[in-house]
Amino acid sequence: MFVQQLEPVADSLGLSALVAALPLVTVLVLLGAVRMKAHRAGLIGLAVAVLVGWLAFGMPVGQTLSAGAQGVLFGLFPIMWIVVNALWVYRMTVRTQHFDILRRSFGRVSDDPRIQALVIAFCFGALLEALAGFGAPVAICSVMLVALGFDPVKAAVVSLVANTAPVAFGAMGTPVVTLAQVTGLPLDDVATVVGRQTPLLALVVPLILVFLVDGKRGLRETWAPALVCGVAFAVAQFAASNFFSAQLADIAAALVGAAALIAVPGARRPADGPVRAAVLTGARSEDLDQEDPRREVLRAYAPYALIVAVFSLAQIPPVKELLARATRVFDWPFLDVAGPDGEPVGANVFTLPLLGTGGTLVLLAGLITAVVLGVRVGTAVREWAATVHELRYAILTVTSVLALAYVMNLSGQAATIGQSVAAAGAGLAFLSPVLGWFGVAVSGSDTSANALFGALQVSAARESGLSPELLAAANSSGGVLGKMISPQNLTIACAAVGLAGREGDLLRKVLPWSLGLLLVMCLVVMAQSTALLGWMLP
Repeated sequence: MFVQQLEPVADSLGLSALVAALPLVTVLVLLGAVRMKAHRAGLIGLAVAVLVGWLAFGMPVGQTLSAGAQGVLFGLFPIMWIVVNALWVYRMTVRTQHFDILRRSFGRVSDDPRIQALVIAFCFGALLEALAGFGAPVAICSVMLVALGFDPVKAAVVSLVANTAPVAFGAMGTPVVTLAQVTGLPLDDVATVVGRQTPLLALVVPLILVFLVDGKRGLRETWAPALVCGVAFAVAQFAASNFFSAQLADIAAALVGAAALIAVPGARRPADGPVRAAVLTGARSEDLDQEDPRREVLRAYAPYALIVAVFSLAQIPPVKELLARATRVFDWPFLDVAGPDGEPVGANVFTLPLLGTGGTLVLLAGLITAVVLGVRVGTAVREWAATVHELRYAILTVTSVLALAYVMNLSGQAATIGQSVAAAGAGLAFLSPVLGWFGVAVSGSDTSANALFGALQVSAARESGLSPELLAAANSSGGVLGKMISPQNLTIACAAVGLAGREGDLLRKVLPWSLGLLLVMCLVVMAQSTALLGWMLP
């Protein structure tokens, strides 16, 4: 058995923490300063973590490699298994041109560009984040807004800022699932606290969006629909994450938010000519006036309805129990690790949910989607293979980062850093979201930031007497605000709307909103750690 040591370097906590931080520093420097591709930075960081775990922390080479292998498997299944199948469903809708029908349907909801921004960037973007994440919402929503006549820069900025509130529960809850896995905290506990933080962002983001689209006039004239949309989104996200399913939190929020927005009497009122002339400065897509048969419109919405239906059925207790029977639990080979207290760690045993995991449920919905959309078997298989090829670097990045996280967690590196960081005391609650924000700003992924810093947050919380669930959730909630300034997302947005090379322009426009909302989240988390807002926590 390998027993983790907190002060293996010269019996000094400070020196041990500096050495333990080398893998993280390596990844962040390679990404932020050297501008290396994420998958290469992840692999180099993993190599550094293995060397530090072996040479400095004394973890046997076999166990160190085994820990990394467990991270790789978790990255592949269930994490990328969800993303691949979700993007496969989207690719099939593009292949059959039902995505174009969906875009035209959104354009007919309202001709007010401020409402269109809420419907597409906030609500539909949240649905895309729920299903796929990893940059898809920004790319797709930016293109849709440009087709409606939005200026490309404005379309990209609106899509980037909108992609905040749903990120923590994106890709069928992948970030919070990862956070629970790497911290050892129950998923329901983590999701519950995140669900009491990110909904606060949903209250203000729609108001920010109408301001971005049309300035003070937009805020003055459309604050009511924006506020109704935000409140409905926030309530649904809170309710789903706390009482139903973290995987369905964003789906429920997106659908309820959109329904509430459309139900507001003024939302579908035609916009004034001066408003449209001032906002829609781009070229409007010529196919927007094309009428689509009702049957085809229903088929365009079918994939998303099917995913909601499949996941809802999977939450019914008898069905949930049936799916759980396929779960395999086994001792992970060549791994026998105990914490500093001598107690075996949970990672010695691995749980593999074959049917109950989100990716398998999305795959089932995708198979039904293929039938509904009339996609031939051969075409569906080719689209799935093309999706894997498209995501090959993302797969390599996620697996390498999770392998790094597992090596750091199991060798004791994360616990050592956490004990050192705990010296911040009560101020740790304020700084906790900043760590998540920084991780996402650099990596472009809330999942990666949770994998890198989740265990560190929990370790620091326990040492400083704060709630582990609160700081773990703060890592994810703060992280969502780094998404809009991450080089990965900025590049995706520029490429989608034809602004290649103008990432700096977008960064200057979204950075103030990212920092402003981060400050709000820091204050919220700090207040939740005290009696002021402590009543918000379960």
